[in-house]
Amino acid sequence: MKKIYVIRHCKAEGQPSESPLTEEGFRQAEALSAFFDNVKIERIISSPYKRAIQTVEPLSKRLNLEIELNDELKERVLSNESLSDWLEKLRKTFDNPNLKFAGGESSKEAVNRIVKVVETVFKSNFENTIIVTHGNLMALLLNYYNQQFGFKQWATLDNPDIYLLKADGNEITYERIKNK
Repeated sequence: MKKIYVIRHCKAEGQPSESPLTEEGFRQAEALSAFFDNVKIERIISSPYKRAIQTVEPLSKRLNLEIELNDELKERVLSNESLSDWLEKLRKTFDNPNLKFAGGESSKEAVNRIVKVVETVFKSNFENTIIVTHGNLMALLLNYYNQQFGFKQWATLDNPDIYLLKADGNEITYERIKNK
């Protein structure tokens, strides 16, 4: 059975791609490394955003594994304009996956990116892979496999959070295994 540990990055100082982890986020990253003490991780793939990379650096160093950066795992851009009602607009994109705002990406476009990565990993020879990404993209991925996971569940995600995806033949299931 192949397993993918999908991790939402630890607490960060902001949303821009170069935002680093907070002091608490760095402590969380160390704890995350310890969390995987008894799991034989063979591959680590991360969003190129600084906060995602820093989330998995302690584990990468401990296991002496390269962090593979993948642009398909970057955060979804809702819009390139400042939206005062961004939360309501985000909710609407869960109801209508084709809805797209100025300069942004629809839920359908975003989920296609991460699903492509996940499917490639499941077809690989690795049994235990970590993927580090962002909350919105993670929620869209989980929604892809179970439409009961929507906006309300997205709002319950923590920094960090971990969901374990398992592929047994053609069946893919997931479970939340750690938050905070």
